[in-house]
Amino acid sequence: MTSAQIVGLVIVLIVVVALVLVGVVTMRRRALRERFGPEYDRAVAETDNRSAAEHELRERQHRHAELTLNELRPDVRARYAEQWQAIQSRFVEQPTDAVAEADALVTRLVAERGYPTEDYDEALAHLSVEHGYTLGHYRDAHEIHLANTRGEATTEQLRQALVHYRAIFADILGDTTIPSSTTAGSGTPAGTASTARPDRTSANGAAVNGTPVTSARDSARR
Repeated sequence: MTSAQIVGLVIVLIVVVALVLVGVVTMRRRALRERFGPEYDRAVAETDNRSAAEHELRERQHRHAELTLNELRPDVRARYAEQWQAIQSRFVEQPTDAVAEADALVTRLVAERGYPTEDYDEALAHLSVEHGYTLGHYRDAHEIHLANTRGEATTEQLRQALVHYRAIFADILGDTTIPSSTTAGSGTPAGTASTARPDRTSANGAAVNGTPVTSARDSARR
């Protein structure tokens, strides 16, 4: 084999290895996008470094794998659904209290599923692995809840908070129908899934406003 042939072979091997590496990176990136949904874009935007963001997301997956998550029994799911219905009904007369109770109920549900709740940011990181398509609802709702505790939230913001809480609540609770408010009126949080951003639709086939909706993750994969 001549020197030119050897050089040519080396170049071909280098190109093949480079293409394989590009393919591996592309596949891993696609897998992260499908797993985390909007949380992938959020992580990239926050770090302004795609590689660092992807490393952090993979670390979240490793930490999540160490958790022991609980599947809720049907009677436990029914109990949570009843508690949600009571909160939603209370919104008409006591919107401030209803939003505070919604935040507490979601926190209890997160804890019962087996996620740590002592630190809010840590809880978000863990939830993003399985609930990245609705986690934005939780962030938006919690921000309004904090404004609510300071007495700074408007009634419309409180209504939106309850809509957001309902989406993340239904997602974490699993395949079940979350009752909607049966009371008509301007103060009723009767918004449907369409009131939220399109990439934050309830997942896992759960229902929002009493109507079953398609999983946001499934929709994204079609």
